[in-house]
Amino acid sequence: MSYTTLISAAQLQALMADGPPAVQLRVFDCSFDLMDAHAGEQQYLASHIPGAVYANLETALSARHGVPGAHGVITATGADAPASGGRHPLPNREKFAIWLSSVGFANDMQAVVYDRNGANYCGRLWWMLKWAGHRNVAVLDGGLQAWQAAGGAVNRGEEPAHFQTSFKLAPAQALLVNAQTVLGQLERPTQTLIDARAPARFRGEIEPLDPVAGHVPGALNRPFGQNLTPDGKFKPAAQLKTEFEALLGGRDPATVVHHCGSGVSALPNLLAMEVAGLGPTGLYAGSWSDWCSDPGRPVARD
Repeated sequence: MSYTTLISAAQLQALMADGPPAVQLRVFDCSFDLMDAHAGEQQYLASHIPGAVYANLETALSARHGVPGAHGVITATGADAPASGGRHPLPNREKFAIWLSSVGFANDMQAVVYDRNGANYCGRLWWMLKWAGHRNVAVLDGGLQAWQAAGGAVNRGEEPAHFQTSFKLAPAQALLVNAQTVLGQLERPTQTLIDARAPARFRGEIEPLDPVAGHVPGALNRPFGQNLTPDGKFKPAAQLKTEFEALLGGRDPATVVHHCGSGVSALPNLLAMEVAGLGPTGLYAGSWSDWCSDPGRPVARD
């Protein structure tokens, strides 16, 4: 049995109990803190699911070799060219495959990703694996907290290194959208933008991270935390479906493009629509940090 959206702590415990050759499994800890880039790895070293690989948002799941160009746009070319702009530009698929191979991830494995941040960061790796053409990847529902509440064991410190593999890219199973596409479809019925940032940032009342406040004209607002119950797990599929349909107000779910500040916290919304049976949908990975880097693009504040 494969998992492609969510996996419960009990289901993960069963997979780990089966072990190879019954199942080839790799677990990734994606814990992070935007205000302290070292905090996530420190949390991982203090407590993580046994065997988990740490996936750092800035060094593993974002491009590191781009250079700023006009309006802050990443302009590196060739093998180092990132796949998006923004504060957390996506590495290109080839660079990502190299990293996956370096941590021993292979095409026949079931991936399980988690964090301790309300699925804010692990959704990035979930989506990136889909983008790399890998189907069998799931988010641990409720994160490390749910794992521990279910009696799951934890390890401290470093894990033994894995033998390098040769991960092969396959046709993408996720839709990446760039600023040009968003601009070309702006406020047309063929595109519905959903912004996952907090309402005050969306309205442009505050902006703690980017140089311009506001949002892309015509975007709808759904803060990513609205997908979760008080215990940190995703709401039932039927409830998510009802809430997203109310937000869309008759718009076609297939037109949805998700974004946020830098393409990270948009992903709980994208995952929630998949859980609700309303996917697949697109991701504008550069998000607001990319959009506002060009003063020629329109900005809304309300």
